[in-house]
Amino acid sequence: MQRLKIAIVGATGMVGRAFLKVLEERVLDADYTLFSSARSAGTEIIFMGKPHVVQELTEQSPAETRADIALFSAGGGNSARYAPLFSAAGTVVIDNSSQWRMDKDVPLIVPEVNADALPDYQKKNIIANPNCSTIQAVVALKPLADRFGLKRVVYSTYQAVSGAGLGGYMDLENGLKGLPPQKFQYPIAGNCIPHIDVLLDNGYFKEEQKMIDETRKILSLPDLPVTATCVRVPVFHGHSESINIELNTPFEMDEIFDALRNAPGLVVQDDPKNNLYPLAITAADTDPVYVGRIRRDFSVANGINLWCVSDNIRKGAATNAVQIAQALIKYWEERT
Repeated sequence: MQRLKIAIVGATGMVGRAFLKVLEERVLDADYTLFSSARSAGTEIIFMGKPHVVQELTEQSPAETRADIALFSAGGGNSARYAPLFSAAGTVVIDNSSQWRMDKDVPLIVPEVNADALPDYQKKNIIANPNCSTIQAVVALKPLADRFGLKRVVYSTYQAVSGAGLGGYMDLENGLKGLPPQKFQYPIAGNCIPHIDVLLDNGYFKEEQKMIDETRKILSLPDLPVTATCVRVPVFHGHSESINIELNTPFEMDEIFDALRNAPGLVVQDDPKNNLYPLAITAADTDPVYVGRIRRDFSVANGINLWCVSDNIRKGAATNAVQIAQALIKYWEERT
């Protein structure tokens, strides 16, 4: 293959900066072009050991850049506008917004879970990166689905303020100083807010519906009963989730632990007698999904509870997107 050309769209945002960090850590060698809005254009960023001047994203950018891959984290509106332009120019877009996730012609990928769906990118030259809270959940669910089958899933999430972008992060930081919120509806410091994204007609907030719909699509279980309650909590980095799972077949607990311990991307931290269980504060700035507090749910047949934690900016966004890019590159190399 010729030397790769990669575009980063939204390079100066929270996830965009994480893209750059993860790419450096994984030493993904390529020629990079960094894009942002006009407001941030001209910013100089040291990346891969050399300065890069961030360019303003325009409708001419895709044809002028001719990138092989574009990593997008610029919001749904910009994705709707610019992703088709990059696609038309022959670039494969890996998009972090919700714009394309439920499009039937766009694969929704978590590499440890459904990499086999990657070739479907060819329908639109677009791959969707799932919602942060969904990504970590399906990494934990996949080995159980494969071995025992899923009957029902109940999510209760405790989501970090960084999931709401810089504004959410600043609301917590400023709230700890006694300042009023600017991003959230209520103060987040010392508080939990059971409201993420917009309210839908069915009584769910959009974040909850995303988890329901995306779980079904990623696991290829369109009829799986799933429900969710999503809560914003005063944590800077790291989403935590309580997941209640009903399985199709009986099990012994050692079988559950065996399935989880051998799953890619998953780390079992489960020794509650010695206070070992996943924590947001220790998951921050790392890539795995951590599970613990794994125990039988005695209220139903074939039920378990587990506690699942991951860094929402890394595995929940930037790392997963870069993993998709790496899987895509490998797919191309195997076919040349």
